[in-house]
Amino acid sequence: MKTFNKIALVGALTALPTLGFAEDAVAGVDAASDTIFILNSLLFLVGGFLVFWMAAGFAMLEAGLVRSKNVTMQLIKNISLFSLAAIFYYLIGYNLMYPLGTWSMDGVLSGVWGPGVLEAVGVGRDGADDYGYASTGSDFFFQLMFCATTASIVSGTLAERIKLWPFLIFTIILTAIIYPLQASWKWGGGFLDAAGFLDFAGSTVVHSVGGWAALTGAIILGPRIGKYNKEGKTVPIPGSNLTLATLGTFILWLGWFGFNGGSQLAMGTVGDVADVSRIFANTNTAAAGGAIAALILTQIMYKKPDLTMVLNGALAGLVSITAEPLTPSLGAATLIGAVGGVIVVFAVPFLDKLKIDDVVGAIPVHLIAGIWGTIAVVFTNGDASLGTQLYAIVVVGLFTVIVSAIVWFVLKATMGLRVDEETEINGLDMAELGMEAYPEFSKG
Repeated sequence: MKTFNKIALVGALTALPTLGFAEDAVAGVDAASDTIFILNSLLFLVGGFLVFWMAAGFAMLEAGLVRSKNVTMQLIKNISLFSLAAIFYYLIGYNLMYPLGTWSMDGVLSGVWGPGVLEAVGVGRDGADDYGYASTGSDFFFQLMFCATTASIVSGTLAERIKLWPFLIFTIILTAIIYPLQASWKWGGGFLDAAGFLDFAGSTVVHSVGGWAALTGAIILGPRIGKYNKEGKTVPIPGSNLTLATLGTFILWLGWFGFNGGSQLAMGTVGDVADVSRIFANTNTAAAGGAIAALILTQIMYKKPDLTMVLNGALAGLVSITAEPLTPSLGAATLIGAVGGVIVVFAVPFLDKLKIDDVVGAIPVHLIAGIWGTIAVVFTNGDASLGTQLYAIVVVGLFTVIVSAIVWFVLKATMGLRVDEETEINGLDMAELGMEAYPEFSKG
């Protein structure tokens, strides 16, 4: 997510007529300033709407890829995690993520521990704040959607065996502290940003963080009962509704236009709008590249195309292009996305060999493809340094894994993470919630 600057504003102001009364010039300046302010805020809001819609995509994808006896649990987790993210990002995360407070710690700790405040006018409205030039409300709303997305990534990986409340408590820690703190290191002007790390819309800052947290939780939680037999072979556990999973993928694809396009963070000039349109096109073709790569590869490897791999291939393509969706050509963006699709096809069975049970494939999609996308920036953006990109991947990964592991282990010791064997076999819907998504298909 690139940082606001005043180039757009200065360009607009210098284009104003130099003849006429002084008051006319002042009125022209105000009008130009207002227009830029409005258009930038509008981009934040529309982008935020689209990223919000991704919450529905995650819910449908997960509902389709888990068994019918666990669908209601995934649905309640998704609406609850989003709501918790909204509250705790407001209470703690927003001020922690951005240097809006009164003190800092050498680019490591940006803000203050306390609720965010939406100013009456907005961030940079007086033209004196390099942090941005849009309404504070639109900025908060847009950034919140990214925070909630990070939590959504964890939900699917740990499905069908984790208790509801420990998961939600982890979500609070993730959205209030883990995500905002590391995001401040890049998007809050912290030490990774100062080092030259480039991550336009969050292949590392958002997706790999969710992936690292999910991977840590999956290792600590252990695989589902029956996922691996006594011989160590993987036992396929089909999802309940591939129609829903496909719908969820298309919803996520649509939401990604807001995810990447909104991260331009400016729409006040012709150049900004042209950049947003280029980002849209590159985002779309990367998803297509990932889907087609997975389609062809599964046909070659398994003699039949695998729909779940194709769906995750498209998502991996989207994650791959997220770190730099502006500078690639359409051809390069397609190839970057295609590599993401290839990653999914090979990473899913590799995780199974390690006995890491990822129900929806979020670790290959968001973590491994996120790492690839962060590295791929160096191929299309001349300002990127491979060493710096790798450095940021390691720093963010170590931080997320260590803190997540501490939280998971504390929850395991105090509340317990996993449901009992009988509950897991019978399904979490009835045991944990007392209701089912498809009661008419229940036996007995």
